[in-house]
Amino acid sequence: MSSLQVLGGISRAGHVLGPSLDKIIKNVAWRKHAQLVAACKSVLDKLETIKDSPDPIPDTPIFGFIPADAEFVLQPLILAIESASVKVIEPALECVVKLFSQGLIRGEIDRPESNDNPSVLYRLIDSIFKCAVVGEDGIELAVLRALCTAVRSPCVLIRGGCLIQIVKICYNVYVGSMSNTNQICAKVVLAQILMIVNARVEEDSMDAKIRAVTVGGLLEVSDKSLNDWSLIQSVQTFIEDIVESSQGVSDLKLSISPSLKLRNGHVSGSTEEGKGEFGDGESVDREGSSCGSKIREDGFLLFKNLCKFSLKFPTQENPEDQVLLRGKVLSLELLKVAMDHASSFWRTDERFLSAIKQYLCLSLLKNSTLSVMTVFQLLCSIFMSLLSKFRSELKAEIGIFFPMLVLRVLENVLQPSFMQKMTVLNLLERISQDSQIIIDIFVNYDCDVDAPNIFERTVNGLVKTALGPPLGSTTTLTPAQDMAFRVESIKCLTGIIKSMGAWMDQQLRDTDLSLLKSPESDASTENHSMLNGEEGAAVDCELETSSELSEAASLEQRRAFKIEFQKGISLFNRKPSKGIEFLMRAKMIGGSPEEVASFLKNTTGLNETMIGDYLGEREEFPLKVMHAYVDSFNFEGKDFGEAIRFFLRGFRLPGEAQKIDRIMEKFAERYCKCNPNSFTSADTAYVLAYSVIMLNTDAHNSMVKDKMLKTDFIRNNRGIDDGKDLPEEYLGALYDQIVKNEIKMSADCSAPQNKQANSFNKLLGLDGLFNLINWKQTEEKPLSANGALIKHIQEQIKAKSGKSESVYYVVTDTAILRFMVEVCWAPMFAAFSVTLDQSDDKTATFQSLQGFRHAVHVTAVMGMQTQRDAFVTSMAKFTFLHCAADMKQKNVDAMKAIISIAIEDGNYLQEAWEHILTCLSRFEQLHLLGEGAPPDASFFVVSLSETEEKTHKSSGFPSLKKKGNALQNPAVMAVVRGGSYDSTTLGIKASALVTPDQINQFISNLNLLDQIGNFELNHIFAHSQRLNSEAIVTFVKTLCKVSMAELQSPTDPRVFSLTKIVEIAHYNMNRIRLVWSRIWSVLSDFFVAVGLSENLSVAIFVMDSLRQLAMKFLEREELANYNFQNEFLRPFVIVMQKSNSAEIRELIVRCVTQMVLSRVSNVKSGWKIVFTVFTTAAADERKNIVLLAFETMEKIVREYFPYITETETTTFTYCVKCLITFTNSRFNSDVSLNAIAFLRFCAVKLADGGLICYDKSEEGDSSIPIVDEDDSSGHPFTDEDDHVSFWVPLLTGLSKLTSDPRQTIRRSALEVLFNILKDHGHTFSQPFWLGVFRSVILPIFSNSKGKGETNNIHDGRFSSDSKSPQPVESPSNSEILTEAAQYLVDLFVSFFDSVRSQLPSVVSVLTGFISSPVQSPASTGVAALQRLAGDLGDRLSDEEWGEIFMRLKEAAAYTLPEILRVLKTMDDIEVSDDSQTHTDMELFSDHEIINDDLEDDSLQIASYVLSRVKGHIAVQLLIIQVITELYKAHHQLLAAANITVLLEIFSSVTSHAHKLNSETILQVKLRKVCSILEISDPPIVHFENESYQSYLNFLHSILTDNPSLYERMNIEPQLVAVCEEILQKYLNCSGCQSKQTPGNQPVPCWRLPLGSAKKEELAARTPLTVLALQVLSGLERDSFRRCVTHFFPLLVDLVQSEHSSGEVLHVLSHMFQSCIGPIIMGL
Repeated sequence: MSSLQVLGGISRAGHVLGPSLDKIIKNVAWRKHAQLVAACKSVLDKLETIKDSPDPIPDTPIFGFIPADAEFVLQPLILAIESASVKVIEPALECVVKLFSQGLIRGEIDRPESNDNPSVLYRLIDSIFKCAVVGEDGIELAVLRALCTAVRSPCVLIRGGCLIQIVKICYNVYVGSMSNTNQICAKVVLAQILMIVNARVEEDSMDAKIRAVTVGGLLEVSDKSLNDWSLIQSVQTFIEDIVESSQGVSDLKLSISPSLKLRNGHVSGSTEEGKGEFGDGESVDREGSSCGSKIREDGFLLFKNLCKFSLKFPTQENPEDQVLLRGKVLSLELLKVAMDHASSFWRTDERFLSAIKQYLCLSLLKNSTLSVMTVFQLLCSIFMSLLSKFRSELKAEIGIFFPMLVLRVLENVLQPSFMQKMTVLNLLERISQDSQIIIDIFVNYDCDVDAPNIFERTVNGLVKTALGPPLGSTTTLTPAQDMAFRVESIKCLTGIIKSMGAWMDQQLRDTDLSLLKSPESDASTENHSMLNGEEGAAVDCELETSSELSEAASLEQRRAFKIEFQKGISLFNRKPSKGIEFLMRAKMIGGSPEEVASFLKNTTGLNETMIGDYLGEREEFPLKVMHAYVDSFNFEGKDFGEAIRFFLRGFRLPGEAQKIDRIMEKFAERYCKCNPNSFTSADTAYVLAYSVIMLNTDAHNSMVKDKMLKTDFIRNNRGIDDGKDLPEEYLGALYDQIVKNEIKMSADCSAPQNKQANSFNKLLGLDGLFNLINWKQTEEKPLSANGALIKHIQEQIKAKSGKSESVYYVVTDTAILRFMVEVCWAPMFAAFSVTLDQSDDKTATFQSLQGFRHAVHVTAVMGMQTQRDAFVTSMAKFTFLHCAADMKQKNVDAMKAIISIAIEDGNYLQEAWEHILTCLSRFEQLHLLGEGAPPDASFFVVSLSETEEKTHKSSGFPSLKKKGNALQNPAVMAVVRGGSYDSTTLGIKASALVTPDQINQFISNLNLLDQIGNFELNHIFAHSQRLNSEAIVTFVKTLCKVSMAELQSPTDPRVFSLTKIVEIAHYNMNRIRLVWSRIWSVLSDFFVAVGLSENLSVAIFVMDSLRQLAMKFLEREELANYNFQNEFLRPFVIVMQKSNSAEIRELIVRCVTQMVLSRVSNVKSGWKIVFTVFTTAAADERKNIVLLAFETMEKIVREYFPYITETETTTFTYCVKCLITFTNSRFNSDVSLNAIAFLRFCAVKLADGGLICYDKSEEGDSSIPIVDEDDSSGHPFTDEDDHVSFWVPLLTGLSKLTSDPRQTIRRSALEVLFNILKDHGHTFSQPFWLGVFRSVILPIFSNSKGKGETNNIHDGRFSSDSKSPQPVESPSNSEILTEAAQYLVDLFVSFFDSVRSQLPSVVSVLTGFISSPVQSPASTGVAALQRLAGDLGDRLSDEEWGEIFMRLKEAAAYTLPEILRVLKTMDDIEVSDDSQTHTDMELFSDHEIINDDLEDDSLQIASYVLSRVKGHIAVQLLIIQVITELYKAHHQLLAAANITVLLEIFSSVTSHAHKLNSETILQVKLRKVCSILEISDPPIVHFENESYQSYLNFLHSILTDNPSLYERMNIEPQLVAVCEEILQKYLNCSGCQSKQTPGNQPVPCWRLPLGSAKKEELAARTPLTVLALQVLSGLERDSFRRCVTHFFPLLVDLVQSEHSSGEVLHVLSHMFQSCIGPIIMGL
């Protein structure tokens, strides 16, 4: 062999084999191992000639070699390994490792069915197995490396028994090696092999990625003594080298022949049996399925055998077998590794899942009976993996294991095993960190009627542990152990509530995201697999979803059913009959005896004693139930002892003999029916059953001293079989069976519930909450390895799995949390509260506070107000801010937690904000005290002098942290005294004494508060910007409530919350309009309420705060047509209007003034509020407020008028109203006059278009509706121009001002009003003019008579219900009204074309003046009416003239009824007692008549009547005067109809005058009154004469002016009639009355001389008579001829009558000569 040649040839395998074989040759003893040496040399020679085949060679053990060559070259390695020489074995194993790691060895290795012809690879592996017993540490390690490398190789499939044998070898090394390193390596290799197999099983491929085992994790439970860091590092390197050595080898697999292809190869045949030694000789169980791959079959086989090996228990001969125990621990650790790394395949493959249920669960069940701590820890770890990954598939199993492994230990509070319970607590801590597990447990167990309440029991168990053993109980725990339990329990409870919150948050996020997805993605989401477990892998399991009901609704029904069902069970356990009735009534069980019996037999939780009592009842229905219960058992083929044991396992026999008798009688009947050949009759079974019961009690009752012997038992049962004896062998066997194995009817019922003394701090308010926690100590005894018990549990699992309720539910509806919280909140609240109150352990208190935080988060988000408020309130109490002297670090931590809650869960706190904000307020108060700052009350006090300020500063508040003289600080003293949490202020115990020690403690506690800076507090308020719309409103409401409480403190008002209100309002100003409106609605009410506070200082401070906020708000720009500023500033108006404090009102005026003048360019909609405030101020009772407001108003109007209507022209209206209110100021006339002047200025601006631009519409323009002048029903204003709404308040305001009691104001308002109308009336449309007249001008004259205003304004428009006024003159207003009438006429004439339709109203006003009882306004009316007619003249139509005359006619008739009523009052006044005839009165008329008997009251009435009569006469005469003058001036324009109206007026007045003059008695009375009062008589005669004269002149003027009209209207008869009336009245006055006989012959009579009164009257009537005679004389001849026959007799009487002068006779003479004479002569 050349030195240049490489040993082994050029093949890849030769490169590995050559050096190794050479080394073997060198190390081997040639003589002893000659065959080995020869084989090595032969192989080396052979290798020189072998080359790697370029083509894949099928079925070859070595890559590139033909099978024969491969088998030849491997033979020396087998011989070397079997040589038992360490020096030879080591290089051989090293060579094997290289061959496996480099992928040179290929194929499938399995134990052959027979040893006749094993494969070379199996012989190689088998040789490695054999050398493992050499005992050398190095060889053991090499064997482990070789076996692990072989399994790791992707080119070799080690199957079945061979794989199990590898595991056995590693196991033997682990339990038998003397080297710690080898033991750890063996364990690690086993774990690595298991991981390799599982990885390949998952992917069903040899190419699976393999990860190295973490050595440290395998030593956590067992082998802790070997836990050396250097050793662990070396073993870790060892296993990593093995794993990494085969990386990339799988690429060579392409050269493998198809016949050996490993992926998805299948087993030929349905079953293969592989046998081999496992441990102590147990055969290897190997089952396979023809449809499963080889890889997965091997994985299944390995897992199953590991489970079976873990089920080995020590024998009775060697109960302390440590080797077996180590092996059990190792197998459990390997099972733990398998479960920890189980993939989704394990949950989807039925074989593996069945293996878990059948083998692993059985292992857990049996091993749970051991008291070995390591085993228990491993069981808990495996259970955790099952719970995490397989809970959906193992619902029934977990429902059994959880109470058995966890709850049994957890609920043992008094005498637990410390290590066991710590293990359980650690397990629960891990469970609590998985939110999905927590939810799934509650949904699938607590909501399942057939499952235990695992979640509820877990929480209650943790709470019991956290609270410690009940007071007065005996426990084996040390204080340290008890504290450890408490801390861990609190951690678990915190973890549970935290996980609930995390799950809730995740579901809410997923819901929000799902809203953004498309419908397709939504549909796919509905069917996606459940995610759970630590790896978050998908679980493909049977999940039940409800299409009809939502998840939460369905679960709610199930939960409610379970609660009700448990209520029925609880009632049954107290009173069985009532419990059955309750459940039947609720339809939870059927009403038949069979259904009730099934309920008693199969329902868990029933009290076995109560079942027995119920079955033993003699009532009909319970008796039927008992029969059905017994008949439900099948005793066929069962031994009597076994049958009775089986029968009694479900209930406890009652204590009453009769009840037992009935039950045993039925049992005997059923047994004999099932086994007819067992006894002669049922009586035999009945007696024997009684004997068995007695024997069981006798044998197993410790109180029985003399035990029954077998002979006694046989003797007692002689002759019971129908007089015959039962076989002694039978009875003896039965005796032995009962004595050895007690009939356990049932475990004793748990002791009654212990009533716990309420020794907890009353402050927590937990008395009622502890009643919610079940304190029943269900101390379960450790399970034994009793096969019957294990079998019973397995039956339970099988039964539960078969029920429909075993379906596993997965929910995503967060509503399920409500039911969970209802279950756990009270216990958790108790645990957290008590721990926080009683414990000073930092970890415990920290966890409790965390629990509070997460509980608040869950309850707040879920909207559970009661629970949320309970947690928040408790936390607030635990801050101890109300009694700071007792504060500790945990209380400061509570404050920190509250701040965190406020920041993180602010959106959901709602009313709970009150407690948080109260804490912040108290914290800030303590902080200020610590800093030495003065109390907030000092802000409200105004120092009286500079001296007082200096004194105040010198005796101020030193920093308490510097330990100043705190005893002299009253604020500190009050705080140290403390108070209750619910007190609004600190320090309510004013009478309590404070010691220096308490002060020092308080100061020390204040230093703790430094941990919380102002930044954290301010962050809460700054964070308010992130609150949602509802939350920010609630936050503001609560803050206002807290601030109100602060400010209303009678002794120590504070402003902390008030300042924060200003801050949050500033922070949230940028919110959307709707939200900000709601916020400000709350703030507005708050500012108003506090602004109206009786505490003036507080109110002033609040209004100043509002001013600051308003100033900030006004810095923002406001767009046009928005109303933000108006709403914002509204509190100023409300307080201004309602406040009784002049100081507040003045402050508001100053605040508004400052805001306006400093932010005038930013004020938009706020102008409305500004003017409203000033309007209120204008009507204030304080002069300084009025003047201050007007001063600002004057500046605004003069300098800033353009800003007023810059964005909203309607503010002009508010400005006008404000100025009008100032005009009513009673303090200063100058203010009123200036306000009126400003109104004129506003009118100028309005007319000039200073507000808006509008087009001046012509009359008749189509854009302005024209109202028909004759349409009185039409609306007086229909103009739609925008400027109308601005004119209305201005004009109506001035109109109302004309009725002001101050003359200068009235005059000025009247002048300004009419000047405005006259100057700017040309801009008004016709409809608007109509409204102006009806609602502005006419009410001026209406108001003058003191009536209510008739003008109404709606929405800036005139209403249509104004009526024409009828003013009555008041002497004080006559001058003003005169001017008003003049203004009215001027205005009407100037705008006649636009206001023509208002002529009737204007004439009504003027005729109202004329009809006034006072002469001055009447004269004014006459002049005004004449001017009106004169100025209009020919512009008036006939209808309009007719309207004027009709109004005059109405005015003439207006006072007639009233004057008649006045005159009637004289009827009741007696002027003289003695009656005198009219003649006597005339005779003595010259003498003065004085009647002293006239009473004063009658005199006053008569005087009033007299004045009214004189005024009435003057009015009537003025009416006659005005129509006469109007006719004279415009007779050419008057139509016949108008002349007719005039005639009617004259006729009416003359008739009235005649009637008035006819009242002689009245005239006498009036004259007597005038004589008494020494005043002139009423001119009644003059009135009559003037009226007739005017009437006659009018008729005559018609004749002369318009003869045609005279003839057409036939005026002549009226003229002659009037003349006749005049002549007749003259004759009557003269006393000449012709008396004629029936024959028409005059009768002579005597005439008495006239008295002086009659002579005077006659003289007064003479001119009228003369005029009448002259008119008659002036008639045309024909007319005179026609009429003379009518009045000729009167002429004759005139001739013979007495006259006062010769004028009548002279005219009469002329008439006879010129008129009558020619007629006579002509005859």
